[in-house]
Amino acid sequence: MADNDIQQTAEQIAERFSDHADVSVDDVKERLENLVNEYKVPMEEARRSVTSHFAKETGVSRDQLGSGGSEKASVGEIDKPEEWMTLEVKVVELWEPSSDSIAQTGLVGDETGTVKFTSWAKSDVPTLEEDATYRLENVVTDEFQGRMSIKLNSSTDVEEIDADIEVGDQETEVEGALVAVQSGSGLIKRCPKEDCTRVLQNGRCSEHGEVEGEFDMRIKGVLDDGNETYDVLLDREATERVTGIEMEEAKQEAMDALDTSVVTDRIKSLLVGRYFRVEGPQIGRYVLADEVEEVDETPDADALLMKARSVA
Repeated sequence: MADNDIQQTAEQIAERFSDHADVSVDDVKERLENLVNEYKVPMEEARRSVTSHFAKETGVSRDQLGSGGSEKASVGEIDKPEEWMTLEVKVVELWEPSSDSIAQTGLVGDETGTVKFTSWAKSDVPTLEEDATYRLENVVTDEFQGRMSIKLNSSTDVEEIDADIEVGDQETEVEGALVAVQSGSGLIKRCPKEDCTRVLQNGRCSEHGEVEGEFDMRIKGVLDDGNETYDVLLDREATERVTGIEMEEAKQEAMDALDTSVVTDRIKSLLVGRYFRVEGPQIGRYVLADEVEEVDETPDADALLMKARSVA
């Protein structure tokens, strides 16, 4: 990001405070540079985060400044990684961190469901308390095997709020004929960096650049019950179970063919047209398959099979 763009943005932010508090352009610029250059936060999100930070520091209200934070959303709307948003949630459960780099991890939720959160030790984020409710401004979404999560970082503004939030349950059950196996299914590679599980695109991680990925398997499928369609996502364990293809076998097939698409093609030939029941949480558009089983008796089986073949 060009220095003059950061300078101009810093001046604009400081100007918004000029009638209410003494906010230095240099202080604003320093925080902007940290977010944009160090953490690679998009400029618009950095602008909102810095505005929110100085509003809290100076006691200037959002009403005085106008909207200074990222767009407010619900947990149920989280459906893809690397989105910046603001949530109002209740802390459902706290877990023991798996490494020294993590300050806190656990589960938060609102009326639309729950999501895992992680805050980093280096980010100096305020500690969350179990059963308390918070406004979390400028969190970033992440994804692993279809399960969405949120990350609290140095740009996140944490404010405890007095709100009665009844945490909802997103568990659901769907069944239908598997009519499509979508792109991104089969043998994939994920970023091996600590706490990063992004799927690589052409050998590159969107955050860490070109890396030597680690193999994983999944199925992104579509079930059709004759009336509605449902997007489902099976992780490695579920994929191995329903296909009978184990990871090492899939890797060997791809190596022999010098092409990972042979694994996807085999999965399609094995599963498309078969009828399944899937149980698990619904996160965004996907039902995540905690449980998956084949159903023997299918309504309108012939019509669904014909549709599956046409889609495949």
